[in-house]
Amino acid sequence: MATFELYRRSTIGMCLTETLDEMVSNGTLSPELAIQVLVQFDKSMTEALENQVKSKVSIKGHLHTYRFCDNVWTFILQDATFKNEECQEMVGRVKIVACDSKLLAQS
Repeated sequence: MATFELYRRSTIGMCLTETLDEMVSNGTLSPELAIQVLVQFDKSMTEALENQVKSKVSIKGHLHTYRFCDNVWTFILQDATFKNEECQEMVGRVKIVACDSKLLAQS
């Protein structure tokens, strides 16, 4: 399964990367094993979001910036409202990165 490395920049991905770096620095973990852990993290996040998340969310906000580069869309929204069946949440600024999942099949 090919994956994108998008989730490494999430909070949990950054914490995992910092922990792995610390373990490699301490000699607790080899660099090769740390890379394998990150690759498995990418696969697990992609699979979990694809198979386990069933809710739908609508997003409204002021589009501040958008960009399309290397088949990746990046949107910056200000004063965004996220709404699902149960609740609504306001966010001052949000960055959305979207990739075409068909690109994974080409890898």
